[in-house]
Amino acid sequence: MHPALHSWREELPAHFVRALAYVGGCAVLSIAAVQFFQSPPVKTAIAPVDRSEWIEIERPFPAFALAIPEAGGQPSGYAIRRHAEGNGRKDILTLGDPNAATPFLQVEIYRPGSEPVAFAGPAAEVASGAAAMGPLSMTPDTEPLASKFGPLSLVSFETAYGAPRRCLGFVRAYDDPNLRLSGWFCQGGEFVARSTLACALDRLTLLAAGSEPKVGALFAQAELNRSFCGQREPLLAATPKYRVLWQALATRPEPRRIGR
Repeated sequence: MHPALHSWREELPAHFVRALAYVGGCAVLSIAAVQFFQSPPVKTAIAPVDRSEWIEIERPFPAFALAIPEAGGQPSGYAIRRHAEGNGRKDILTLGDPNAATPFLQVEIYRPGSEPVAFAGPAAEVASGAAAMGPLSMTPDTEPLASKFGPLSLVSFETAYGAPRRCLGFVRAYDDPNLRLSGWFCQGGEFVARSTLACALDRLTLLAAGSEPKVGALFAQAELNRSFCGQREPLLAATPKYRVLWQALATRPEPRRIGR
């Protein structure tokens, strides 16, 4: 075999290895350069999920009823909210349009669970509950309202959102059972009369106390104190048509009962 050809065959593997090493070195240098000069990854902060303290029950089973015959045909609502941790319960009954100048009534029965509860005073409690209405000119009443549930603290205010309305808020906290009754009655024009609010709350009744016999006893005693909107003797006359209560017409459809 020719010496030149023999030399080429012997040196071919060496040339191939050196070329392969060169290409590999360039690849390593390129990767290192990319890692060195590339911008650091942008870390996007994950916003924490704002979990509400209260959970809306999808299919509420009413425990209370509010029968207002004069408000037949008015929109009504019944909502139950549970505290996410303490399991407290709020039953919220509404009657009327919350954004119109026509009368609007909201009643809330709050039965706390194990969650911490602090009573901030009548004005603060009513302002907090009616925050969606933008309460203005909060004026506590020095004289409580006599009702079938006992004396209620009153707070008058005006609304900043929706149609201009004047409202009369009420609140009372009980120690035994642990229960808080609150809400408000609003209408366009003049402030709601105290007797009108007392008559509206006269219609609030209990449907089921469940495993809370003290709540049942509270409402049973309230029924004994019921004035029937000024007529205490139910055998002589049923609850009268209190036309001022809802500015009703002489004839109305069947009575509207929230919770049935």
